[in-house]
Amino acid sequence: MSANLLIMAAGMGSRFGGLKQIEPIGPNGESILDFSVRDAVKAGFDKAVIVIKKQIEQEFRAACGKRIEQLVDVEYAFQELDKLPEGFSLPPERQKPWGTGHAVLCARDAITAPFAVINADDYYGPEAYRIIYDWLTNHDEMCMVGYQLGNTLTENGTVSRGVCDIDNGYLTGVTEHTALDKNSGIPLDTVVSMNMWGLQPDIFPFIAEGFEKFLKENLNTPKAEYFLPGIINDRIQQEGKRVRVLETAERWYGVTYREDIPMVKEALRNL
Repeated sequence: MSANLLIMAAGMGSRFGGLKQIEPIGPNGESILDFSVRDAVKAGFDKAVIVIKKQIEQEFRAACGKRIEQLVDVEYAFQELDKLPEGFSLPPERQKPWGTGHAVLCARDAITAPFAVINADDYYGPEAYRIIYDWLTNHDEMCMVGYQLGNTLTENGTVSRGVCDIDNGYLTGVTEHTALDKNSGIPLDTVVSMNMWGLQPDIFPFIAEGFEKFLKENLNTPKAEYFLPGIINDRIQQEGKRVRVLETAERWYGVTYREDIPMVKEALRNL
């Protein structure tokens, strides 16, 4: 059965200090995304939809897109600040992207099947793709891959994570926590979201409706963002939808900070 991989790659890394989606990590200049797509294709995903800014398209395709396009069918979608619903205009002071919910919405026309959502700069591990593909191709319910907090931390600073509330294997809520490290007081085996979601195309009307409501309330707030975990929370509460939590013991690797690069390079060599 077909399943798409939606890759969010439009955000600039403010803490990282650059375009971390295409930072060379592998021995031949591969980015984290190269390894992620390879894992996804092995698991069964047959199409990648990559959400980027139009202004980085040539650089992105030259740096890693050309390799990914050899592995899987690729379609690009563009997250632009002025990509707003009818009746809304971009405030002149807005510079920050509208958030992960908006990124997913921008890919609406390219998604053709149940789909997984990932961040371009996070390495999730092969098992994560296997379990999310199996769920998407055998169930109609949403899902997410849940990681143990201790497997998602960096030694080079703090991180933001969505701490999950789970009842009988299903997600009941996600609470965003910022500035987490191993001394934050939250048990290291706590299940957290790394923004790896399994969704059905029927979620797009709900996201679109929610985005309009968000804009009505936050259009002139320069740093307000429309986040995907909040959308999932709303769908659970408002529509009674269920989200299966697929727990994994995989370790997350990512470049939240530039100092993370040597550790990630070493980890990928070992894998």
